Amino acid sequence: AMQAHPQEAEVQRQGCWALRNVCSGTDAARLARRQRAADAGGIELAVAALRAHPQVADVQQDGCLAMNNLCIGADAAGLASIQRAADAGGIELA
Repeated sequence: AMQAHPQEAEVQRQGCWALRNVCSGTDAARLARRQRAADAGGIELAVAALRAHPQVADVQQDGCLAMNNLCIGADAAGLASIQRAADAGGIELA
């Protein structure tokens, strides 16, 4: 939905909200969910939503929270996600 409707702020907000929740938690399965979301382009989708809707506070909030959950961790996957976010332009949005 996020790819199909990039200019629809509410779709982007809901997508970021979903990414945020899928990638949250403290259980071991969270790491697998985070990796699946990243592999599916979740980081790039969240960055695109933040970029497309800079004046929509809800998109900014849920997008940043999604990025936080996608890019957290000092393990190899977490560091790779951080680099991926940087490559997608996430640093410039901060």
